[in-house]
Parts: sequence; C-alpha cells; structure tokens
Amino acid sequence: MNLHEYQGKKLFADYGLPVSIGQAVDTPEAAAAACQEIGGDKWVVKAQVHAGGRGKAGGVKLVDSPEAAAEFAKNWLGKNLVTYQTDANGQPVSKILVESCTDIAQELYLGAVVDRTTRRIVFMASTEGGVEIEKVAEETPEKIIKATIDPLTGAQPYQARELAFKLGLNKEQIKQFTKIFLGLAQLFEDKDLALIEINPLVITVEGNLHCLDAKLGVDGNALYRHKDLQAMNDPSQEDQREAHAAEWELNYVALDGNIGCMVNGAGLAMGTMDIVNLHGGSPANFLDVGGGATKERVAEAFKIILSDDNVKAVLVNIFGGIVRCDMIAEGIIGAVEQVGVKVPVVVRLEGNNAELGAKTLEDSGLNIIAATSLTDAAQQVVKAAEGK
Repeated sequence: MNLHEYQGKKLFADYGLPVSIGQAVDTPEAAAAACQEIGGDKWVVKAQVHAGGRGKAGGVKLVDSPEAAAEFAKNWLGKNLVTYQTDANGQPVSKILVESCTDIAQELYLGAVVDRTTRRIVFMASTEGGVEIEKVAEETPEKIIKATIDPLTGAQPYQARELAFKLGLNKEQIKQFTKIFLGLAQLFEDKDLALIEINPLVITVEGNLHCLDAKLGVDGNALYRHKDLQAMNDPSQEDQREAHAAEWELNYVALDGNIGCMVNGAGLAMGTMDIVNLHGGSPANFLDVGGGATKERVAEAFKIILSDDNVKAVLVNIFGGIVRCDMIAEGIIGAVEQVGVKVPVVVRLEGNNAELGAKTLEDSGLNIIAATSLTDAAQQVVKAAEGK
C-alpha cells in the first residue's frame, strides 16, 4: 500500500526528521487559508497522487499569493493528473499539499528498499537527487552508494557516516544525515515498510539537510499490525477492480490484453499467461483464486474479469488439489448465469474431481468450451478471442 506525500511527511515528523511546514487541503478556500497560517510570501502547492513525475505534469507549482494557491487547487481538485507513471486516465486528485518554500542549494537522493536477494533492508544514496533514480542506476550506476542493514544489529551510525562522506557532506551535515538515516531505518522497521524514497533530500542555502519529498510503500502483508496506516489508505488511487478483488481475498492485477484468465495458484497463473502469449494471445489480467476458493469467490472472480470491457474471451485453468474442480464448475455456471456472459469461455480442469467438474459444465447447457489440455485451452481461447 502506498502513502501520499503529506502522510509520509507526517510520519517523518513523528520520527524527528526535518520536513517543511505544510497542510493537506481539499478545497480552494482551505488552500488560501493554509498559506496565511503557514506564513511567508511564497509557497509550494502539490497535487497528491500515488505517482511520480508530478512536477513535469503540472502537478507541482511555486505560488506567491494565497489566491494563486486557491486557483491551483481549483484547477486540480476533482480532476485526474496524468504522469509518466500513470496510465492514460491518470490518478484522481482529492488533496493538495500546501507547504512553506525551501531555498535549495543542492539536491541529493536517499532511499531504502527490501533487497529480496539478501533479505535485508538496503539504503541507497546519491548526489544525483531530483531526477529519476532508475535513470541514474541505468546510466551512471557508480553514482549510487549503498548500505546494507544487518537485521541483528540494526542501522549503525558508522554506516550513515560512510554514506555522508561519499556524498561530500561537511561535519555538521554529517551529524544531520546520521540522524535522518537512523530515523528512517527505525521508521522502516517499526511500520513494516517496503520502500522509502526522499527525492530530493536537499541541502538548503543555510547548509542544512531537509526532506523535501516523501514516498513510502507499506508491506501489504503486515498491514493488519498497523491500524494507523490502514486509516491512511486512499482507495481512489487503486484500480477499482483490484480493490474489489482484495475484498474477496482474490489476487487480481489488471493488464492490457483481451483474454481474461482465472487460475488457482500464482505459479500456474503465470504459466497460463505465458502459454496464452506463446500462442499469440494477450492476457487481460492476472487472477489467482487461491487454494481454498469457495464457489462464491469463484463467481465473484468471474464478475471482476468480465467487468473489463476489453475481455473478448475467458480462460479458466484449474488444477484441483485443495480446490475441487466440481465446485469451481458450479461457481463458473453461477457466474455465467448471473452476469449473462456474452463472450466465449474456455475451461480446462485437472485433478481433484475433474471428471465430475467437466460433467457439471457439460450438463449445464451453457456455451462453455471444454479443453483437453493446457495447450489446447490456450489455442482455443486465442481463436475465440479473435472471433474464429
């Protein structure tokens, strides 16, 4: 689960990290009032969406009057912001962050992720702040310096000092960087985060370090432990089908193809998508109904797949183990009857009660194509999607 910038900065402040004075508002009037409360003669206004590239898309602006802040809010609230990280529809803007202005002398980068290879938190820092770190990693990887955190000892001050030395910071800045580094490491561990990015971490004209941005991602598997973070979830930033699927404990990811896929097991689901691609098709989604799927969840999964207007055919690939094939068949029939499916449905059943499942489908009288193997299923569904 991703957090908005204003939510991330609230967490930074809770851990004693230097952030700008700011307010998140949802009306033009509140934006103007926030400028008055913050004080000063210049402010930065930022559209709050779960995507990078906001500045280039017009979602970040420096304003010199409360009226200009109100106008910015009026232009963006209730509209979608399209950046290089969103799809063509963009992300809806429901909050504007109004902040005090920071005079910048230099921009740095500081981030942390979970390295799946070493199974440890890895901090990354660079003098190339304010730009896409992926671009830096690709073109000038030597400019990214790293520190790996030992889970037994935790983040150590010497690791912060090593990074700070390589960033070229002075004595006072090294102290500040160490405080930021240790605070972020504690925050990462306390809140079960998957990602922290400060891009940019700036050096002000006074020579102080300042967290000018905040991008945080939370490990969804640990959310049950953090009621405070659950309350920060913004469903408007999620694909509605994915959010609906999560309510039914279904793993669904929307894709760009036209063949809907319903499979039990993530590995089998990926293999199914691969074989559809191999035979010239294009999957419209990844959907894993799980090992303990119920008839109701299968029916709901079918509805979610068919809610995508791009879907021209559906492939159901079930290997019955914990999940019985006859139960899946009943779920398919129930969904087809309830939704009124207008597209071809190809079903391949193997394993526990596969024969009973196939008979259930056959006796239903519905237009469901039975496949004899996974290859046959892929070929059949590709033809069906093409209208052959």
